[in-house]
Amino acid sequence: MSNFSDTRPSEKDLRDILNRRILILDGAMGTMIQQEKLVEEDFRGDLFKNHKGELKGNNDLLSLTRPDVIRKIHQSYFDAGSDLVETNTFSATSIAMEDYHLEEVVHDLNVASAKLAREAADEAMRKDPSRPRFVAGAIGPTNRTASLSPDVNDPSKRNVTFDQLVDAYFSQIKALVEGGVDILMPETTFDTLNLKAAIFALENFFDQSGNRLPVILSITITDASGRTLSGQTTEACWNSIAHANPLGVGLNCALGADAMRPYLQALSKNSDCFVHCYPNAGLPNPLAPTGYDEKPEDTAGALFTFADEGLLNMAGGCCGTTPPHIHAIAEKLKEAAPREVAKIDPAMRLSGLEPFEIKGESKSLIMVGERTNVTGSPKFKKLIEEGDYDSALKIAKQQVENGANIIDVNFDAALLDGEECMTKFLNLVVSEPDISRVPIMIDSSKWSVIEAGLKVIQGKCIINSISLKEGEETFKKHARLAMRYGAAVVVMAFCNRGRAESHSRKVHH
Repeated sequence: MSNFSDTRPSEKDLRDILNRRILILDGAMGTMIQQEKLVEEDFRGDLFKNHKGELKGNNDLLSLTRPDVIRKIHQSYFDAGSDLVETNTFSATSIAMEDYHLEEVVHDLNVASAKLAREAADEAMRKDPSRPRFVAGAIGPTNRTASLSPDVNDPSKRNVTFDQLVDAYFSQIKALVEGGVDILMPETTFDTLNLKAAIFALENFFDQSGNRLPVILSITITDASGRTLSGQTTEACWNSIAHANPLGVGLNCALGADAMRPYLQALSKNSDCFVHCYPNAGLPNPLAPTGYDEKPEDTAGALFTFADEGLLNMAGGCCGTTPPHIHAIAEKLKEAAPREVAKIDPAMRLSGLEPFEIKGESKSLIMVGERTNVTGSPKFKKLIEEGDYDSALKIAKQQVENGANIIDVNFDAALLDGEECMTKFLNLVVSEPDISRVPIMIDSSKWSVIEAGLKVIQGKCIINSISLKEGEETFKKHARLAMRYGAAVVVMAFCNRGRAESHSRKVHH
């Protein structure tokens, strides 16, 4: 092992640990901050002494105003046995900070937070040079959801767009890397479309910087329904985000460990990367010292059960967990072997709210509903031209009820604004679980219309279609973007010299 007193650990060091044993994450930041009994002046410091509005509760701000508190918390988790700590940046995006009118401090906040965690990691490695310690840049879900309407009277309305999320995430990612993180970690994802925007921003950053860091994705199952807040099952969510090729994926927050078991099993079975779990310390209990029920030995015992079943490569704690919880987890999991990464058979894996798989030489008939295509359905076209989206939605629902595995949506008509129609209709589709449970085929001859649809759907879609008709460079550009959005594609076999008649069938790629 290298001497880590003067050398940052590498991705190879990280993978070596993951192949050898279960890697230990840290515990809750908010729980530890609450125990400090901080007051408004702590959050303001000298920097924000005259800022309008209350700042208490803006925990990320403490990286600037009380860095001693945040550094001490990181150090306490490393002392407890953590291999990795997350930066104090859960809400450090321009979108989340808008509530406090502090958008302008986002860059400095992320850089400072990353440096504090880096300092704590470096100090831990100076104490024990044989053991590498890592810093993950925490990228929270923001306080807005791209898949759900804030207005019960208008299901098509959104209070944030995909592009706004991408811009906010990109700025945060850039600052976290500047501050010295080893890993980038979008976490506590309750809306898969928000996570897809984070993945898009990550890839944009990697392209522009020429610097690719390991990525760990963490999703949140919100209740006993086994779905995210935006309605996806665990496997459907994985199908939507697998294009990120993450180092790891897993579950955190919302539930105690025991309730996570079936969803962790689904991830472990279906994902070909490392898998983690960092649960809450059981159920909320305002009378408990940490605000949650479970004692350290309880959380450790539950995670050991998962590890013993072969489900875990990384483990830690979320809300209500403390350094004693992490110490108990680290000690208990010394006895367990890491999960063997699953080998997944090749298939086209799509998703709406639920997963859909097309595998091998399947002889089963795949039904694509095309009644929501204005070029093929005069009735649907007329409804859209009249602005009768409610009746148009009924056609989509009827197709699914009649057995369509996928529905094709197209707005290529002279009198229609394709981008606007695609966005509005698919926003409405997302609000109808009876329709959105199946994957969507986004169909248009215009890339801008296809892209408008990709920015709305949280599931894994099919693009219909791309071709060489506009030349090789345009084809490559669209193919790369399709990958970045996480979509499957239909490749049409014709080019700018005409149709390839001998190879004219559509090919799923």
